[in-house]
Amino acid sequence: MNIAIVGATGNVGRKLLEVIEKLNFEFSELYLIASNKSIGKKITFKNKTYSIVGLSDFDFSKVKIAFFSAGSATAEKWAPIAAKKTIVIDNSKHFRMDKDIPLMVPEVNPNALKLYKNKNIIANANCSTIQLVLALKPLHDRFKIKRVIVSTYQSVSGAGNAHMNELEEQSKKVLDKQKVSSKNFTKQIAFNVIPHIDTFMEDRYTKEEWKMTVETKKILDP
Repeated sequence: MNIAIVGATGNVGRKLLEVIEKLNFEFSELYLIASNKSIGKKITFKNKTYSIVGLSDFDFSKVKIAFFSAGSATAEKWAPIAAKKTIVIDNSKHFRMDKDIPLMVPEVNPNALKLYKNKNIIANANCSTIQLVLALKPLHDRFKIKRVIVSTYQSVSGAGNAHMNELEEQSKKVLDKQKVSSKNFTKQIAFNVIPHIDTFMEDRYTKEEWKMTVETKKILDP
């Protein structure tokens, strides 16, 4: 089976490669795909060196599965194109609430997978949602949960490279007793916890809170 990873040079793409290696996931050919600015870059994986190929020119009929780990904008534009020729597994938030696309946590809702044939796309749930539904599933099956109070403490890495760099820079300045400024966060992130992930919505919930709520309902009560 041939596979492709879209967004192979990013944090999520690199982590996916680690998981594939750890699980000894079998494949025949691997294609590492990224934006045009990364074309020709080299990535060594399992003692083999791969050259990054561009997304716009890649023929997805070459692969059985294409893992998309490049964010919502890329998924919105390119996943439907790829899905005409292969099965797409998308890690972004873009397709999660599409009623015709399965939102998968295999240990919780394996029967939902059959819906992938509607659009040839499978959506991966939010990382916090996955942990939550794994715990809630057996309780919900037995007692039908009506309300859950959840607190999550999430790493800066989930926000991307720019936010990670800001954490590092701020941490150095705090330790050196220098003035700290924030560019990507609403408050100082170094040695701090900010009760705010993603943007605020009209009802004053953040999008992260909204995602956990609606995704959990879709997975547990489709």
